[in-house]
Amino acid sequence: MADWWRGAVVYQVYPRSFLDTNADGIGDLGGVRRGLDYIASLGVDALWLSPFFKSPMKDFGYDVSDYRDVDPMFGSLADFDVLLAEAHARGLKVIIDQVWSHSSDKHPWFIESSSSRDNPRADWYVWADPKPDGTPPNNWLASFGGAAWTWSAKRRQYYLHNFLPEQPDLNFWNPDVQDAVLDVARFWLDRGVDGFRLDVVNYYVHDRELRDNPPAQRNRIPLMATDMQRHSMDRSRPENLAFIARLRTLMDGYDERMTVGEIGDDPPLPRQQEYTEPGRLHTAYSFYLLSGLPATPALFRSALEAWAGAAGWPSWSLGNHDVTRFPTRMAHNDPRMTRALFAALIALRGTIFLYQGDELGLPDAHVPFERLQDPFAIAAYAGGPGRDGARTPMPWTSAAPMGGFTAIGDAWLPMDPAHLPLAIERQDGAPDSMLNFARAVIAARKSSEALKTGVALPLTAPDNVLAFERVSDGERVYCYFELGGSTATLEAPELAQGQPIWMSEEAKLSGSLLELGPYAAAIVRA
Repeated sequence: MADWWRGAVVYQVYPRSFLDTNADGIGDLGGVRRGLDYIASLGVDALWLSPFFKSPMKDFGYDVSDYRDVDPMFGSLADFDVLLAEAHARGLKVIIDQVWSHSSDKHPWFIESSSSRDNPRADWYVWADPKPDGTPPNNWLASFGGAAWTWSAKRRQYYLHNFLPEQPDLNFWNPDVQDAVLDVARFWLDRGVDGFRLDVVNYYVHDRELRDNPPAQRNRIPLMATDMQRHSMDRSRPENLAFIARLRTLMDGYDERMTVGEIGDDPPLPRQQEYTEPGRLHTAYSFYLLSGLPATPALFRSALEAWAGAAGWPSWSLGNHDVTRFPTRMAHNDPRMTRALFAALIALRGTIFLYQGDELGLPDAHVPFERLQDPFAIAAYAGGPGRDGARTPMPWTSAAPMGGFTAIGDAWLPMDPAHLPLAIERQDGAPDSMLNFARAVIAARKSSEALKTGVALPLTAPDNVLAFERVSDGERVYCYFELGGSTATLEAPELAQGQPIWMSEEAKLSGSLLELGPYAAAIVRA
């Protein structure tokens, strides 16, 4: 089915932290392969693999030194091919991360580009002369702190990096760079991958004149100085969309493939829509539900309403490897609210992305400062674990110290003891566990065409209730989620003949009367 991704549920695997099969404390492709039956048991349609390519691991794989090979810590290309085949045998599609905005500074392209001003790849990265006083060419700031420019003594110029200095930005103004990137895409498409998750997809093209970013209007000083700028010159340039169109043309030459873009910009929803207009990305997600805003019905309603009538198709997620785990960030570590939010996510119109451990209700992990690995967490340390709190190992069993993740006593990040009671093995056999709750909600979505692909229409409800209707040809489904921790009673004549697709224990339907306890959820086909 060409549009398999439309309405699909995709499970993100962060390989370093999924399962270690060679006892080095780092997860690997063998671990992902061993976990395929578990992933399939969730009822998801696909998995997204975070980077497993050759890399110095300055940013844990998001600094690629060889786009066409597997880093030995994860395995080999042959291991990937077996994983891909076995995933397909289980009916699972496989999406892989592609990091094209920047490479590693150890990539042969950059080594050559930085060697002189007149080599064949001299213009493959973004180089600029200093100002007369020796300072960088403009005011652009890197997301991980400091100026977005680093001096090269060999070239006596600055090079651009939106993240770490070890992650130089490729120059997409150069058509040879675009062609090389598209060749990388062909390499993986020809191997049989089903799609790409495109890291910072709106960062590819920069302002050619290198004009300063204007200041952003902020009510307070943010955690990172880069958030004090409006990034109108170093990201989301209109010229970026021309390359996106080239990529879509390439993708359309293959059967049943897709792209999902990561859109980091402000405002998030209009940019998400812009990048998914016809002829561009198949779908995209923004950080609208990942930004730390309170998890109110109004937040979800505004997301759905913003997409009403839009030409493209959205994606939604409550968690990934870059943000605090959603049970902590949004649900205040309340298991009841965690379940309600998970159910609400699954019922949204769009493609749904789950992050490993979401289905277990894992809270953000405690990682002491001396164990932090993430360069952003260290640079922006304010007492918390930063991104490492979402990257600790998966608990497969409740056995201390490492929960079955590895055969040795420690790993690249520690296992949080609070995660052990939530282990897969313990939850799997418990009918009332978060894991089996997640399976049931996903199954409900898959049983309904309206929930998968239907339009979303808001319903009138009390302020503490998120309510919307999903409609497709011949099917109407009513969705209610109490997110305020109180109760609500709704009189809805359309529910009088309704049949519950799925309801939590806190919900009760009597004729046209729906009673919702704290954090109740009800999905009813009318």
